[in-house]
Amino acid sequence: MRFLDGQEPHHDLTYDDVFLVPRRSSVASRFDVDLATADGSGATLPVIAANMTAVAGRRMAETLARRGALTVLPQDVAPEAVTEIVAWIKSRHPVWDTPLVLHTGDAAADVLNLLPKRAHGAVVVVDDAGRPVGTVDEPACLGVDRFTRLSEILDPAPLVLPLDVPPREVFEALGGRGVALGVDADGKLAGLLTARDALRAGIYTPSLDPAGRLRTAAAVGINGDVAVKAKSLLDAGVDVLVIDTAHGHQDKMLDALRAVRSVMNDRDAAAPVPVVAGNVVTAEGVRDLAAAGADIVKVGVGPGAMCTTRMMTGVGRPQFSAVAECAAAGRDHGVRVWADGGVRHPRDVALALAAGASAVMIGSWLAGTYESPGDLLHDESGQPYKESFGMASKRAVSVRTRGDGEFDRARKALFEEGISSSRQLLDPARPGVEDLLDSICAGVRSACTYAGARTLDEFHDRAVLGIQTAAGFTEGAPRP
Repeated sequence: MRFLDGQEPHHDLTYDDVFLVPRRSSVASRFDVDLATADGSGATLPVIAANMTAVAGRRMAETLARRGALTVLPQDVAPEAVTEIVAWIKSRHPVWDTPLVLHTGDAAADVLNLLPKRAHGAVVVVDDAGRPVGTVDEPACLGVDRFTRLSEILDPAPLVLPLDVPPREVFEALGGRGVALGVDADGKLAGLLTARDALRAGIYTPSLDPAGRLRTAAAVGINGDVAVKAKSLLDAGVDVLVIDTAHGHQDKMLDALRAVRSVMNDRDAAAPVPVVAGNVVTAEGVRDLAAAGADIVKVGVGPGAMCTTRMMTGVGRPQFSAVAECAAAGRDHGVRVWADGGVRHPRDVALALAAGASAVMIGSWLAGTYESPGDLLHDESGQPYKESFGMASKRAVSVRTRGDGEFDRARKALFEEGISSSRQLLDPARPGVEDLLDSICAGVRSACTYAGARTLDEFHDRAVLGIQTAAGFTEGAPRP
């Protein structure tokens, strides 16, 4: 990465402050660009769902891994719950989606309660043996009593195909119909595909572990017995371990890293588990975390949408400059960096990768999708939304400290930061996380073609950036 005409910035920059300069390119198509990361995480897309309670759950993890991205399960999840969630994720099919399932004796109201859990808008009705007998969508439930049995309103002729049918053939067989149902050798329901999902299956490469199962990551904090917590996550089968705290350049983080490395040295694991640590914003922070055992360093203090750290403390750093400096330091010390926070548009993801990040962590942007853990709510005008909140907010801290005594909880509550409740509206054009992923990847792929790069490492090497004013940023934004 270099700046246009040798311009070196004299102050730190945000993503809004910079732009990419097009270069002569021999890359003829977006599909010629390989977006796989080179950081050992196994992700085939440079997108990581942040370990926020309002973002990262089993459904998010399953969906993103199927498209090549990763999800970091939050540190607040109980160890036994993590074990169950990881097992569930790894039992999912790498191509066919997990369907919503009901029986003929269930009611239309049950369908309406389940539909917000998926972007594809269909519930599959099965018999007692688990074989599909029909599908029900929202229009079928309108104009009927909410207690109407599904046997009366289901579509009795769904497209049913074996699981081994290639996605292209599924797309062609659908012919514009709603969904295809995948069944196993016994005819039992095992998956679901829409026409768009069949297209995506031919474009994206799932993030799979050596056994061919979907990958996921999980976070652990730096307090308590970190070694015991880390061992629990590793025993659960997580593929990437994230040691997470807001201020990652501190002695407790370095001690936690050494403890985790000690646990890993005692394990006889066939596949190594990368260790991610953060957050930092300086070359010195990267150096110290690398020396303590981090494989990947998370970069970002204060740029997140739910974060009030900079306004409360004055601490932080503009994210583009933080990523650029830390990525350069990472190359010197043999580690990669994840850019954590501050992205609002696909251009921001592209700029973080151009600055040298191997992947970009996204939080609140993903909260406003069907796949995030929260319930789908509606505002006064009927617009659907999900609630999001910061991980240092009162809402998150109260969960994290639920095992403490009343006095200790009250004392910690005096020093909460972050927003406890924010409405993340579902974008009507991109209500599902896969829709959002399509938009992000289209932007990043196109940015790579403008730079003449076929891989993310080439993109960083070839990236030429300029510095712009606020008016320059506004000029590039769409206007009515």
